[in-house]
Amino acid sequence: MRASRLLTILLILQTRGRVTAGEMAAELEVSTRTVYRDIESLAAAGIPVYADRGPTGGYQLVDGFRTRLTGLTGEEADALFLAGLPEAAAELGLGTVLAATELKLLAALPPELRSRAGRIRERFHLDAPGWFRDSDDTPHLAAVADAVWKQHRIEITYLRSWRPAEVTRVLEPLGLVLKAGVWYVAAQESGKPRSYRISRITTLSVLAEHFQRPGDFNLAAFWAARSEHLRDHLYRSEAVIRLSPRGQELAFLLGQVARRAVTDTAGEPDTDGWIKARIPTESDRHAVHELLRLGAEVEVLEPVAVREEIGRAARALTELYG
Repeated sequence: MRASRLLTILLILQTRGRVTAGEMAAELEVSTRTVYRDIESLAAAGIPVYADRGPTGGYQLVDGFRTRLTGLTGEEADALFLAGLPEAAAELGLGTVLAATELKLLAALPPELRSRAGRIRERFHLDAPGWFRDSDDTPHLAAVADAVWKQHRIEITYLRSWRPAEVTRVLEPLGLVLKAGVWYVAAQESGKPRSYRISRITTLSVLAEHFQRPGDFNLAAFWAARSEHLRDHLYRSEAVIRLSPRGQELAFLLGQVARRAVTDTAGEPDTDGWIKARIPTESDRHAVHELLRLGAEVEVLEPVAVREEIGRAARALTELYG
């Protein structure tokens, strides 16, 4: 346990530069006294670590010192080879870089971990896009990624989805998100963070001027908030429905959000096994389209407009099929 902690301290110092004892203690979940003892042990073992005193001080390694020891466990090596997204890397123009990185990593691993990494690749494959969906055409992805990395402003022509029209925007690209096989760029536009689907960019110019990245911007937190906002904006209505036992099995056809709502709001089944539940809907029109997929295994109680429209559709089907 202590040997693993000493290695972790060494790698923290190597990757981050100056780090305080308090910061290391918090990350390792030990006392600062334990960190002091571990630093002394590293120094006694010949590791060139020294301390800067004062309020801005901390421990750091002598400039230029690098250790080749990574100390990967079997599980950590597994995780590295499970985390690969070769298709995404290729789209970003990093396919050859990824291949070279994996080759170097394999060469650095001891034989037993190298063999284990090979078995992982043979037995597990990550396919990020949804079922039976063509990937977006993203000819500007590599340029956007380069602008994100170099903090260059970009000027784009963008095909807006609502009120379809092409608009011109000057963006400060902050990060890329790959969601279910679809690429998005998080960017500031007129000082406000927004998201843009990269496949909707029709033209792109990288501008000469740089921008200052906001110090408090967190890509993961932004995307989580954006996703929640989109969900709340998308599902603006709800329907009250009854589902037969078979309808409950088919609820997955309504999508994950509706299926989860069925589970969360379902009442006690009646004598025939039917349950009553509330599900979110995008609009009455969308609700009619989605609920018709369940046929006679669902009954709409509310809204009345949805119930009546489904009734009209059912009568039309009866006339069509006799």
